[in-house]
Amino acid sequence: MSILKAVNNNIIKMDIKGLILSEIKEKGETTVAQISKKTGFSRAYIHRFFQSLTEEGLIVKIGHANRARYVLPENSAVKKAKLDILSFNRMFPIKGLEEDKVFDLIKLETGIFENVSENTVGVVEYAFTEMLNNAIEHSHSDKVKVSVKRECGLIRFDIVDLGVGIFENLIHSRHLTSVEEAIQDLLKGKQTTAPEEHSGEGIFFTRRIADTFVIKSSQKRLFFDNAKNDFTVSSIKPVLGTKITFVVSEDSRRNLTEVFKKYTNESFEFSATEVTVKLYQSGGSRSFVSRSQAHRILYGLEKFRKITLDFFGVAMIGQGFADEIFRVWKNKYPETEIISLNDNEDIRFMISRAKEKLAQAEL
Repeated sequence: MSILKAVNNNIIKMDIKGLILSEIKEKGETTVAQISKKTGFSRAYIHRFFQSLTEEGLIVKIGHANRARYVLPENSAVKKAKLDILSFNRMFPIKGLEEDKVFDLIKLETGIFENVSENTVGVVEYAFTEMLNNAIEHSHSDKVKVSVKRECGLIRFDIVDLGVGIFENLIHSRHLTSVEEAIQDLLKGKQTTAPEEHSGEGIFFTRRIADTFVIKSSQKRLFFDNAKNDFTVSSIKPVLGTKITFVVSEDSRRNLTEVFKKYTNESFEFSATEVTVKLYQSGGSRSFVSRSQAHRILYGLEKFRKITLDFFGVAMIGQGFADEIFRVWKNKYPETEIISLNDNEDIRFMISRAKEKLAQAEL
């Protein structure tokens, strides 16, 4: 056996992580190139150990590309370096990935959350971990790309997977017939492809604590603008998997506790929802007249104890539509409160007629 081969065999047995940590403790810092030279392994191979130590929070990367060096987290240069790094971009394998550890890694490696209020950090952490968990549990993708940045007073994150797509997943698991139906179901809340593991409330709450929130999947783009209290659904070029974009002001006043209280009961169960009626329109009509339209809107809402029907943008409703919701369905689920919002005089008249019939039947 040659001397070189014998040396390499000894290196293979070496604890490379331990070597990296020893070098940093002794010299204050080290680089991939220095450890590569010392061990004889390629930079690409050695980089894996640096990346693993970084993800474990044992070392911190300062600088970029060939100028990158690694130090211990308590190093005085780390704080200054983190303030200069206001973005994070990384592709993660999904197998074994834990969303809370990824968020902790972002806080450790960057200055994105420096001098940001505790409230805003809490809002971003909730939204980020919920959306990344969705990708981990439901996307059927092998990897997920995570991007976070802070600029112009805003904090934004993007989570992109290359899986089956959120709408296609709902269509398959809930036996729906179209992307439009999947979108309608999704917006109600409590819709999940794994009910034994998830309550389906992640997107419901996340889209309400953002300034803007976007879902891109299949051939559809959902855009929620909470500043304007509006959302749009538009057609886009086909998207592989799902892309989630969340944006919030770094001094956001949106409060998680207030949002949770609005939609939960005394037992902290997710019990209330809002349904935007115009989303269920077809052919551009602003009228809802049939019982079948009511059935589509009511599907899955028996799980809730408070339902708000938002009639913004709806011109009129028919007798059958109103009767199905405010008499037939209400009679079947008497403990559920149904509230109408943004209704005009004609809509209120039809709702009142249906309620009167229900009251007479109860006498």
